[in-house]
Amino acid sequence: MIALEHIQGSDEWFASRLGRPSASMFNKLITSAGKASSQADGYINELIAERLTGVRVPIYVNEHMERGTRLEPDAREMYEFVTEQEVTEYGFILDDSEEFGCSPDGIIKDSDGNFEGGLEIKCPTDSNLIGYHRNNKSFISKYKHQIMGCMMITGVKWFDLMAYSEELPHLIVRVERDDEYIEKLAAEVQKAVDIIVNETENLK
Repeated sequence: MIALEHIQGSDEWFASRLGRPSASMFNKLITSAGKASSQADGYINELIAERLTGVRVPIYVNEHMERGTRLEPDAREMYEFVTEQEVTEYGFILDDSEEFGCSPDGIIKDSDGNFEGGLEIKCPTDSNLIGYHRNNKSFISKYKHQIMGCMMITGVKWFDLMAYSEELPHLIVRVERDDEYIEKLAAEVQKAVDIIVNETENLK
């Protein structure tokens, strides 16, 4: 694991992600049920193109994504207050292979400074937040690929998944490591990485 401290959203952060599968997009490689995703080929093609051109595929940012970026610091502060845990921010955390990575919203360390757990923040619409309160499992399922991907890369045993709103009660759900799912995820990620590396070399 290689933890980079670039600020998320910075040019350096985007450069570190270029052409690499990222946990936030692992749903394009695997479903929440642990099956290979039908979106894999398209995602792999995008990453190969990024490696060859050095230009990242544009990301469409809608109003909900902008709201999430704006509220994230407030949510992180709320989490620290409620849980009495200090959150450390990182940019992109690479696997030892340096071929894929993740950008968690926070890492919680133990008293020795080792990675213990993590934090992923979502700022859903009010109706979706109510839905997550009513059905925690749907919240976990929607982001399972990302949370388990972060655990796979960082080696931690749990992640707190937080849904935050300025107007409604927040929600924090502890998600424990699922090694069976992570094994399937690792296989799909490695399959994608092998194709990306080989095809990039062939097309140079």
